[in-house]
Amino acid sequence: MKIFTLGVANFPQELGTLLIVGLIVLLLAVFFSVVPIRLWIAAIASNAKVGIVTLIGMKLRRVKPSNIVLPLIRATKAGLDVSINQLESHYLSGGKVERVVDALIAAHRAKLELSFERAAAIDLAGRDVLEAVRMSVKPKIIETPPVVAVAKDGIEVKAIARVTVRANLDRLVGGAGEETVIARVGEGIVTTVGSAESHKEVLENPDSISERVLSKGLDSGTAFEILSIDIADIDLGRNIGARLQIEQAEADKQIAQARAEKRRAIAIAQEQEMRARVEEMRAKVVEAEAEIPLAIAEAFRKGQLGIMDYYRMENIKSDTAMREAISEGNEE
Repeated sequence: MKIFTLGVANFPQELGTLLIVGLIVLLLAVFFSVVPIRLWIAAIASNAKVGIVTLIGMKLRRVKPSNIVLPLIRATKAGLDVSINQLESHYLSGGKVERVVDALIAAHRAKLELSFERAAAIDLAGRDVLEAVRMSVKPKIIETPPVVAVAKDGIEVKAIARVTVRANLDRLVGGAGEETVIARVGEGIVTTVGSAESHKEVLENPDSISERVLSKGLDSGTAFEILSIDIADIDLGRNIGARLQIEQAEADKQIAQARAEKRRAIAIAQEQEMRARVEEMRAKVVEAEAEIPLAIAEAFRKGQLGIMDYYRMENIKSDTAMREAISEGNEE
């Protein structure tokens, strides 16, 4: 009975101990669920400056710690001076932290000057900063589509150029892209070929195209530095000059035909007008001839014309008709 009493008396003390132990376990569970201990230990082992409070703050800001700490570890191992605040700020800005860190490491290995701020600006501008660093180390070849140009002799020349470019890290932000370089090179080829007196000059010296185009400074305002422009293929096309001459001759022919048709229409109209006038005159003559007998009869009645005068006039008419018939026979 005494032992039972002692056990009942110690029960509250044991219950308190169990509650304390449970609370400690709960706190530890919450702590380990909030703080990525393995990631924190890995950062400490790599001499990366990451505090537990910082990791908890990332959780509260809904930032996945591994997206920040792992790139920081790689940067620290590569000997880069990058802080965790810079990486987290870039991540919250919508940047690609891993690509930026990889680009910084690649630039550091290649001994290129690239700061974190510059790399972050390039990344936020929408460009692949790692690819840009690789292009700075290993130039890229851009092949233009077939560029069609016409020499002064009218022969069409088709050329394909290979442009070797290297990324310019200082001009990546705000600089024009590959499309601008291709357009400028095409424009330079058209200008160079168009200024040639003959297509033979272009075929004999295709390197003259690349030399003139390269001397124009086409990489100004772009994100690249043009190292060389090589003509990969050159071919002849249509004879544009002859075609234009044929089309011009056809146009001249049509114009001449139109003018001739106009003159023909005018001549026909004039002929018809003359015929109308002749018919009108004939009608007047017939009308006048119809009035002659009436006039003669009136002259007979009034005594103004004698019978001998009438016969004399008829003889004159007959003589005139005979002379006209003789003259027409002599002409034949």
